[in-house]
Amino acid sequence: MDINAETQLCGVLGHPVKHSLSPAIHNAAFHHLGLNYVYLAFPVEDLPHAIQGIRALGNLRGFSVTIPHKVSVMPHLDAIDPTAHHVGAVNTIVKSGHTLSGWNTDASGALQALQHAGVEFAETRVVMLGSGGAARAIAFGLALNAPIAHLTILGIEEEERRRLANDLREGTKLPIDDRPLTTETLEPTLAQSQLMIHCTPVGMVPHTDETCVPRSFLNPNLTVMDIVYNPLDTRLLKDARETGCRTIRGLEMFLHQAVAQFELWTGQRAPVTVMRRVLESSFS
Repeated sequence: MDINAETQLCGVLGHPVKHSLSPAIHNAAFHHLGLNYVYLAFPVEDLPHAIQGIRALGNLRGFSVTIPHKVSVMPHLDAIDPTAHHVGAVNTIVKSGHTLSGWNTDASGALQALQHAGVEFAETRVVMLGSGGAARAIAFGLALNAPIAHLTILGIEEEERRRLANDLREGTKLPIDDRPLTTETLEPTLAQSQLMIHCTPVGMVPHTDETCVPRSFLNPNLTVMDIVYNPLDTRLLKDARETGCRTIRGLEMFLHQAVAQFELWTGQRAPVTVMRRVLESSFS
């Protein structure tokens, strides 16, 4: 598709954005469907003026928002999706006329990844390792949109963990427990859970031999999702698979949050297979 005066522009706002995979994913999807769209990476330090520019220019359809702007962008938007409001962070902007709305597709992306893997939410007890931004998005996504029975948050940072737990108690009806992430708390919690979601950076490149879950704590009745996507198969996922657990790679959440963005911007069903192939080839 040739770029012309009708081309719709999408992009990612952040700093840095040099190594973002989003341009490759979205441009492949646009090309596959023959859409007159293009996606670019924009390194942005002056966020308020960037948002003013987005409002002023035509042919802009939407943007991904990444570090460090996911929270600071919110006061500059006209509307915030309820889940993004609860999470307290936006990773997607949709422009409609002069109106800018904020969404959090990290939350919906995680839910889609779990659903596509066949996870049944009803009466499921979930343990989440970590309490940072991604954990917040997933926790609120589950609490607001999935009929799970209970969520236990095991976190390293005490203040961060307690803030997330208290926000969930105030904003949802889901029963919540929070404790420090230690071997003493992890083993009995895993024994009582059906789903574990790992939301810490442990095991990420270059520290691929690390895991915060001893293999002996895993059991075949547990589904294990690791949001780390580089490497595609972390040590945690390898241990879980060898133990007989159902496993979900971090690539799936990354993929499905991009799928949700694509569909918000275009109003069309995303070519998931094409987007997954581009992602997987980035790590081959």
